[in-house]
Formats: sequence, structure tokens, C-alpha cells
Amino acid sequence: MPLHLRECVSTDLDTLVKISKETFAAAFEKDNDPKDFMVYIEKAFSPKTLAAELANKDCLFHFVFEDRELVGYFKLNVASAQTDVHDPNALEIERIYVVEAHQGKKIGAWMLQEIIMKARTLEMEYIWLGVWEHNPKAIRFYQRHGFNKFAEHPYYIGTDKQTDWLLRLELQ
Repeated sequence: MPLHLRECVSTDLDTLVKISKETFAAAFEKDNDPKDFMVYIEKAFSPKTLAAELANKDCLFHFVFEDRELVGYFKLNVASAQTDVHDPNALEIERIYVVEAHQGKKIGAWMLQEIIMKARTLEMEYIWLGVWEHNPKAIRFYQRHGFNKFAEHPYYIGTDKQTDWLLRLELQ
């Protein structure tokens, strides 16, 4: 299973919209109100929103390929692009998703190791992320990789106010 990364560029917009909607829906659609969920999907993963994020030098999108097949992606935020903490010494993982047909192949763990290497290259002190409190599988995944809870914050899916746990991995 030779995996490799490729940084996303503006010409990847249509593919990024598609994989973003598909992976987010596969992960969370069944657990949310359909109307709120559709409002969120159409706003968060619209071509306009993702084009603006791709154009932001502090948002870093990467596709993950197994051979030539797109199997996942992640979005990292630094500096002002961070959604909550806004620490110049931190890297935020805003999104890390594996296509449903490829889950269970340790691709997420591989991506996380690549992200940790990128954070170290950028000389970050820690990595942080938000994970829905009702996503025990993801929470266990991050805890197995050394992340610890340090706070909570609200996260809205449409009008539905949910709670994300903020998790942190020290790199120093």
C-alpha cells in the first residue's frame, strides 16, 4: 500500500469539494438532523468557501493517494487560519478524512504521522484539533496517538449547537 501526499492547488477545487462532502456525510450524516446537516454541508464545502480556503496561505490542504487512487485528505491551519486557539506555535488539524471504502487500512494513522512530521518541520510546539464529543472512535484514535483533552468549544451543524473536545499533542 504505497501512500503519498500531494498538496492541493486551485485546480483541485472540484475534487476537493467532492471528497469533502462525501467523507463528511459518510462520517456524520446519520447522527444529525437532515436539514441542519444539509445547511452545514452546502456552506462549509461550497466551491466558494473551499476556493477561499485554498487561496489562504495559512490553510494547507493535502490529498492522500494509494498508488493513483484518492483515498483521503486533510486540512491544516496555521497562524490566523486556526479556528480557535490562534497560537503561532501551534498547528491545527481541522480535517482528516479517509474515504469510507479505504477505512480500516491504517491510512488515518499514516496521515497523522505525516502531519506530525510537517509540524516538526514548521517548528511547531504542539498540534491541536477539535473532535465531536459523540465520536468515541475518533477520540480513541487521537488518544492512542498521544493527544490529550485540554478544553471544549461549541461547534454548529446548521442551528444545532454541538460540543467539540479540543485535543492537543505536545511535540517538544
